[in-house]
Amino acid sequence: MTAQKSVLQLSVHEERIRKNVWATVSKFSGVTTSIAMDDKTGKMTVVGEVDVPVIVKKLRKICNAELVTVEVVKPPEKKPEPEKPTPDKPAEIVAFPVTQFNNPYQYHYSYANYYYQPCDNYRVVVEEPNTCVVM
Repeated sequence: MTAQKSVLQLSVHEERIRKNVWATVSKFSGVTTSIAMDDKTGKMTVVGEVDVPVIVKKLRKICNAELVTVEVVKPPEKKPEPEKPTPDKPAEIVAFPVTQFNNPYQYHYSYANYYYQPCDNYRVVVEEPNTCVVM
């Protein structure tokens, strides 16, 4: 479906009706391009890939709505941009050092030193030499 520019004549006299019309039209999935409304003349312009009779049917439940014109909008022609020459950069050599930690989940013996500190400098002191108790 191609984009259409449709002009609708609405009889909107109150602010709450105008807000309701805007909310109703903006909920349609094809209205992605633009919505414009002239408050003095009461004309609303809707541009997008929409089914115009469905919009008019919904708007007639809110206010008096009539379809004025429907035009097919041509997409703007894109002008081909001249390609800019990119300056050649010398190739960069990236070297990754080979270490024993190539796999981040690989266990290594040095991990134990971080979590479990060595207990070489401890001494057990027993104040009571005879700790056995018979009951």
